Amino acid sequence: QVQLVESGGGLVQAGGSLRLSCVASGSILAINYMGWYRQAPGQQREWVAQITSADSKTYADSVKGRFTISRDSAKGTVYLQMDSLKPEDTAVYYCNADLLIATGDGLSYDYWGQGTQVTVSS
Repeated sequence: QVQLVESGGGLVQAGGSLRLSCVASGSILAINYMGWYRQAPGQQREWVAQITSADSKTYADSVKGRFTISRDSAKGTVYLQMDSLKPEDTAVYYCNADLLIATGDGLSYDYWGQGTQVTVSS
């Protein structure tokens, strides 16, 4: 069974920092990319950042320059360092990954974590 498990959310004051982690586990043959999405109350889920197996990184304009995505491929882990947090960053943050798993069909599948709450107070 493949799982993505996030951690690191919490309550922080505006201007503060948090670091989110997401660990992928299970019968994973390869990680094509991992990334982060977020969903604020009453809003649609939005893409935040992504890192590929080639270490190519992309960010949403709303977080560029404040958030940094990184990975530890040996641990199957992706991180999101969030600095200069703003109240509008408050949301549930979800880890997302495109994984080649050991099903034998040679296909990659999309997986999601359960989410971790980030709350930024003003």
